[in-house]
Amino acid sequence: MLTGLNHLTLAVVNLSRSIEFYVALPGFRLAARWETGAYLSLGDLWLCLSLDESRLAEKQPDYTHYAFSVGQEDFEEVTAYLRLRNVIEWKSNSSEGNSFYFSDPDGHRLELHVGSLASRLEQCRRQPYAGMEFFD
Repeated sequence: MLTGLNHLTLAVVNLSRSIEFYVALPGFRLAARWETGAYLSLGDLWLCLSLDESRLAEKQPDYTHYAFSVGQEDFEEVTAYLRLRNVIEWKSNSSEGNSFYFSDPDGHRLELHVGSLASRLEQCRRQPYAGMEFFD
C-alpha cells in the first residue's frame, strides 16, 4: 500500500545556486550536500537537488508544478519576500485559497498555497468543476 509522497528530485544545472534559492525559502533546511547533489527538508518533505548540466531550463507549456503549504498568517510576508528576490511569477491565482505561483532558477514551477484538500473539496462542493463527481 502506498502511504504518501516520499520525496521530490529536481534536476538542476547549478547546484550552489539552487541550494541558495531553496535554503532562502522559509522552512527549508539543508540536510546534506555532495559534489553532484543535496538533500533538503521541509517538514516531512524530502527534496533532492540533483546536478544535471544537460537539463534545459525551458518554459513548460503544461500545468505541472509543486505546491508548498504556507499558513494564511505567513502568506503575504513570504510572497513579498519572494518578490524581493525577483522570482518569476508564472500564473495568477484563480482557485480557492491564496496561491503564489513562481519558478526556481532552473524553471521548475512552484506554488505557495494556503489551504488543504479538505478546503478545496469544500469549495468544489459549492462550485463544482464541469463533470465533477465526489467519492465519499
